[in-house]
Amino acid sequence: MGIGVSVFLIAVGAIITFALNIRIGVLDLDIVGWILMVVGAIGLIMTTLVWGPRRRAVVRRTPGQVVEEPTDLP
Repeated sequence: MGIGVSVFLIAVGAIITFALNIRIGVLDLDIVGWILMVVGAIGLIMTTLVWGPRRRAVVRRTPGQVVEEPTDLP
């Protein structure tokens, strides 16, 4: 789940929870909205944890030096 999908779920959940006042049988849409917001927040946190800490390497080269850079970083 990416950042866009997470923000979308949070927005839809907030709209369902705070803007709509509808009850469909035994289904309470307020609970559905809260669940969507929680799932979106968890997705946003997980996305930032996975994509946030990127390893950035600084390669310093001097003239005439050959440096091999690894192509398969974990």
